[in-house]
Amino acid sequence: MRIAVLDSDHSQAALICQVLTAAGHACHEFQSAREMLGQLRKDSCDMLILDWQGSDLDGAEVLRRAREKLAPKAPVLFMTNSSGEDDIVAGIRAGADDYLVKPLRRSELALRAQALLRMAYPTQSGAEQLQFGNYIFETRAGRLLMDGELLDVTHKEFALALLFFRNLGRPLSRAYIHEAVWQRDTALPSRTMDTHVSRVRNKLQLKPEHGYRLVPVYSYGYRLEKLGGQEPNG
Repeated sequence: MRIAVLDSDHSQAALICQVLTAAGHACHEFQSAREMLGQLRKDSCDMLILDWQGSDLDGAEVLRRAREKLAPKAPVLFMTNSSGEDDIVAGIRAGADDYLVKPLRRSELALRAQALLRMAYPTQSGAEQLQFGNYIFETRAGRLLMDGELLDVTHKEFALALLFFRNLGRPLSRAYIHEAVWQRDTALPSRTMDTHVSRVRNKLQLKPEHGYRLVPVYSYGYRLEKLGGQEPNG
């Protein structure tokens, strides 16, 4: 999952990202609320963790503006320096899903974050098999089936296809795709990504005649669209 972390304290944000990265998530650190909100206009995220007192905007205002850009089911976890009721009540009333009182404990942070993600995305949390329409992704085995037939895809093609289906209708930037699929391969040539996208499009037959369209978004990245308005089962 892609998680945004807002905390003006770099060491605190780094600790949070360390814990979340170890749990297998992609973590993006922001020390400015305005910077984070600007980024959310370009790339959405699956979860938001924010310091209620520690940014350039009021916590309730940050949450209100972030909610306008986040997916409706994206969970929000906030941190507070006080165990008193005022901040906690204010955060929950503003629309947060859960809270943590500083100083943070690694194990509690990991458990709370995972619990929120599991509730928000039940089909994507530890499931061994994910189905999107006539496509079935067997995540542990790395197998992909279309209409019950096994497709010959590489590990990267499997990861790329699953990323597109999990973000159906959402434009994904090249930077996000790079990070999610290739991760540490920082010197990835642009044509390598384009070649993999083309292979995924052809192998999965993601074309209008089959109800899908995998299209480039000019000067940005790619988007997988489902035609006809029917939602997948994933």
